[in-house]
Amino acid sequence: MNSVEGLVNQIQGLSTTASDVLSLQKLLKQADDSLHAESTRLLPFLDQLDPSKHSLGYLYFLEACTAGPVTKEQAGSYVLMIARFITSCIAEQIRLAPDKFITVCKRFKDQVLLLEEPLRGVAPMLTAIRKLQSSSEHLTALHPEFLLLCLLSRCYKAGLSILEEDVFEVDQPRDLFLFCYYGGMISIGKKWFRKALELLHNVVTAPMSTINAIAVEAFKKYILVSLIHHGQSPTNLPKYASSVAQRNLKNLCQPYIELANSYSNGKIADIETYVEANKDKFESDNNLGLVKQAVSSMYKRNIQRLTQTYLTLSLQDIANRVQLNSPKEAEMHVLQMIKDGEIYATINQKDGMVRFLEDPEQYKTCEMIEHIDSSIQRLMTLSKKLNGLDELMSCDPLYLLKAGRERQRFDFDDFDNVPQRFNI
Repeated sequence: MNSVEGLVNQIQGLSTTASDVLSLQKLLKQADDSLHAESTRLLPFLDQLDPSKHSLGYLYFLEACTAGPVTKEQAGSYVLMIARFITSCIAEQIRLAPDKFITVCKRFKDQVLLLEEPLRGVAPMLTAIRKLQSSSEHLTALHPEFLLLCLLSRCYKAGLSILEEDVFEVDQPRDLFLFCYYGGMISIGKKWFRKALELLHNVVTAPMSTINAIAVEAFKKYILVSLIHHGQSPTNLPKYASSVAQRNLKNLCQPYIELANSYSNGKIADIETYVEANKDKFESDNNLGLVKQAVSSMYKRNIQRLTQTYLTLSLQDIANRVQLNSPKEAEMHVLQMIKDGEIYATINQKDGMVRFLEDPEQYKTCEMIEHIDSSIQRLMTLSKKLNGLDELMSCDPLYLLKAGRERQRFDFDDFDNVPQRFNI
């Protein structure tokens, strides 16, 4: 116990300057095993440390305190303690022990879930991400934990704040898979299907040496969201997807592939029959709600097909051709599609006729010009970033070593003595 008291004194004395904190870091690393051995007795010592001043030392003590099993009663006090620490700690100090900080934050997530109060963890976890990040382009191990809390608490809007940021630096591949998967689910919850497709696409096309469960579940949702948003599912993964994904994903998601094939026929009765026959499978995957949205979107796709053939059509004709129950139901679908900008049309209430129109956007308004300009600027920034990454990779010793080995296999100097057959 005396050694712990001495360590507390050293923490209090070595938490002022940057050089002192580096010295303290070495001491704490040496004392880490003894702290875990005394973990059940460390809690009172936390009262002697100020998390806003002694962040590094407080982190080591807090990580040791929370290492053992935690009851639901203990979780309540630990959640308050960790949330207070996350809010007040010094970012520069906790970045000296990122693994410890990540471990404490993950235990914090587990404890709010144990209390069945995921909403309590959303704001502190976002603060933790900002303090751990070296820049907004850095994807940390806490990003997926934060999005999971947003999902479970249905606090989707909070999750969108980090989904809008460009990511160029990832600590672990699994973090990227989970970040994009949870982000896709949040985007689905907000009906932002374009963003959901982008994130789920990142999961199924990310480099992988073996197939993983995250990619399989993402591909299932990717197919369904493609049907909802585009009215069709991609027949094949792009060439830049890993060979492992191209070989295995379709076989592991066969019911969803067959659903997409049935959808392409455009017959509501056929797809409803298929869904009913495979209801248990979709339900066990927690995708039944999304499947029902895909079925419902078929009405929209069939109405959109009518706009390519007809200039005017009665609501009764639309109901008949799209297989809706009544002209009133057809009117509701058409009005919603007009509101969402999916079609351009007017409805004459007197005779129940629908007139389909061309897209009124002329791409010359100030708002549209600003939108196009901002898109161009973002692409230019992205291009510069990719060029910089390409230069860094071309100087990477591991890459150069591998490239050198590949070149030795095909040494074209061996072919210099081949005689020229044709003189020009």
